[in-house]
Amino acid sequence: MPSLVSLLALPLLAALTAPVAAQTWTSCNPLNTTDCPTNTALSTNHTYDFIASSAGSTWNTTAGLIKYRSSGAQFTINTRGDAPTIQSKFYLFFGELEVWMKAATGNGVVSSIVLQSDDLDEVDWELVGGNATHVQSNYFGKGNVTSYDRAVWHPIEDPQDNFHNYTTRWTKEQIEWFVDGASIRVLKYDNANGGKNFPQTPMNVRLGIWAAGDKDNNNYTVEWAGGETDYNDGPFTMYVRSARVTDFSSGSEYSYGDMTGSWESIKIKPGNSTIEKEINAPPPMSPSQRWNQLSPGAKIGVGSAVGVSAVALVVLGAVYCMRARKAGRKERALADAEFEREAREMTAYRQQMAKGGFAVSSREI
Repeated sequence: MPSLVSLLALPLLAALTAPVAAQTWTSCNPLNTTDCPTNTALSTNHTYDFIASSAGSTWNTTAGLIKYRSSGAQFTINTRGDAPTIQSKFYLFFGELEVWMKAATGNGVVSSIVLQSDDLDEVDWELVGGNATHVQSNYFGKGNVTSYDRAVWHPIEDPQDNFHNYTTRWTKEQIEWFVDGASIRVLKYDNANGGKNFPQTPMNVRLGIWAAGDKDNNNYTVEWAGGETDYNDGPFTMYVRSARVTDFSSGSEYSYGDMTGSWESIKIKPGNSTIEKEINAPPPMSPSQRWNQLSPGAKIGVGSAVGVSAVALVVLGAVYCMRARKAGRKERALADAEFEREAREMTAYRQQMAKGGFAVSSREI
């Protein structure tokens, strides 16, 4: 349990520095080139239920191993270097993200909910394992880290022991953070350095856990996270029950019209999203469901085919048995002939022995 002094110091420390989360990176920055790939749009809303089922094909596991159990998706740090993370294949161009999560324990261990764009616009939730009373909201615009006065700590009750609802609602006018349905922070566009640092380009979703308190991180990051992580105290596990994602825009994909990184420059390609098609595709039918879908005539045809197949198998079995029996009789006849031959030879041998017809030569001595 952190001291009151350390809790009061957290906002001040956050103003001086900020951690570099393991979940935040970009493979191609549209501010530097016009050759970056387009962003596949979600173009709908969907709830991902992680209780005992995987995130599905619309997410990538970018680091580590995620286990799906009755308690939800488990993101676990077992040893040093672990940072299990999943990232959506889809993007939102303004929207809402709602995550039910229980944060991990562990000094220096950070549980993260991140929205991030290819040009490093970013909106975060971060919970530090050693802090059982506060959660941090944060944002970045275009990866600008010249100042660290954006983080705000909010009171929360036992985030490592209880599931809480963390919701981010993002429009071109403002970003609003909610905990368990209650609004705790609002950021207006103009209040983010006149809009220059306001996140405003298509973002994907990243959920993960990482050790900000690793001894190889800089001192400010380790202090922000509450001190150095002792991996012997592990394992450290973050749990996610579900994620509800809503894209406020519609289209098949998003692309950057220039290198300004403004929301006005984003182009929306009309059409149906491949992600939306995948989400809404009916699940594969079970054998019984496929049978029920058949017409009466088709069922009769299938039954007849099965019957014919069964008869064919019986006939084949009978033929096999007959051939086997025939082969057996032939083998028995050969064996009897061999026995009779050997018996005749033995009788002749005994008769010759009785007459003294065998002599022992000197070569045999």
